[in-house]
Amino acid sequence: MTTRVEKKPSLTKRMIWTIVGVLLLIAVIVGIKVLLVMRMIHSMPKPGPTTVSTVKATEQSWQPSLSAVGTLRAANGADLAMDVAGLVTEVHLKSGEDVKQGQLLLQLRDGDDVAQLQQLQANAQLAKITFDRARKQLDAQAISKADFDSASADYTARQAAVEQQKVVVAKKQLRAPFAGRAGIITASPGDYLNAGTPVVTLQQLDSLYVDFNVPQGELGRLKVGQPVNLTLDAYAGRSFSGTLSAINPKVDAGTRNVQVEATVPNKDKTLSPGMFAKVSVDVGSERRQLTLPQAAIVYNPYGDTVYVVQPAKGKDDQGKPNAPTVKQAFVTTGDTRGDQVAILKGISAGTEVVTSGQIKLKNDAPITVDNSVQPANSASPTPQEH
Repeated sequence: MTTRVEKKPSLTKRMIWTIVGVLLLIAVIVGIKVLLVMRMIHSMPKPGPTTVSTVKATEQSWQPSLSAVGTLRAANGADLAMDVAGLVTEVHLKSGEDVKQGQLLLQLRDGDDVAQLQQLQANAQLAKITFDRARKQLDAQAISKADFDSASADYTARQAAVEQQKVVVAKKQLRAPFAGRAGIITASPGDYLNAGTPVVTLQQLDSLYVDFNVPQGELGRLKVGQPVNLTLDAYAGRSFSGTLSAINPKVDAGTRNVQVEATVPNKDKTLSPGMFAKVSVDVGSERRQLTLPQAAIVYNPYGDTVYVVQPAKGKDDQGKPNAPTVKQAFVTTGDTRGDQVAILKGISAGTEVVTSGQIKLKNDAPITVDNSVQPANSASPTPQEH
């Protein structure tokens, strides 16, 4: 009787079939997951248009100007001090008072010096009497020429001694070297002052100088007599007019800047020396310039751009009009003026550009325009207190 032997698949084939089966199972699972994810993506609502604000580029009258930061300086200003040490006997000044040139401000004790001056004046008077008598005697040939010369020299020497003592007495008095406004004085009668110790500051405020620096490349645009405008944080909303009065003939070798001086009238004495000021010098003639708010410019290392609004086209699947979109455009910018910047090329007048919300945009992105709030777009902005 013949025995039937069944052939079993080898171990290698069984492993191959097992691996194939596992791969098929994984493929089925992955396929199901992909279908679920695709279905979820299609079922998600599409992102809505980005809300932005826009403005149209317009041409405006543009006065070219050069901006800088300056410091106010008095036409005449000094910290007054005594030439000699001494005890204060009188103070003829109140803090913040306007004084005239030559006005006595402070007196040191000078009794001894005045007494010595009186003695010298008496000696000089006696020498003058002797000199006049000698001159008459010389005319009558009663004395020699040598005696007359001796009397003349004695009189001259005693006059010089008087003048020298007057200087000593004057050093005990502090007088205003020019008209101006005094600062705060703390000296009182009875105080002892050392020589050279500042007593009070005196500033002439009728007109002030403002000193500022400009790059050497701007020298060709500056000349004496040009109008200058000043704005100060202390007086928001107010500007002060002046005139460019001097240009330093030497350029600083370290900074390549040149110092410039302007004169500013100060009849009401509003301005004070040492104040910080923003200076604007009108250079060149007024011209028309295409402008945009500086907030509209996206500054990049590879070039400055703006997002230009494209009109809406067509309708969506539900029959509603599509939202407008944006296109990025490169622009060349020029001078700035307050919140505005000049556009030299890249767009034309009337072009509508995005002024806020650019960070969320890309080419062909849909937008919704909301101009209820606009970024600053003033040629002469002023600080606002809230």
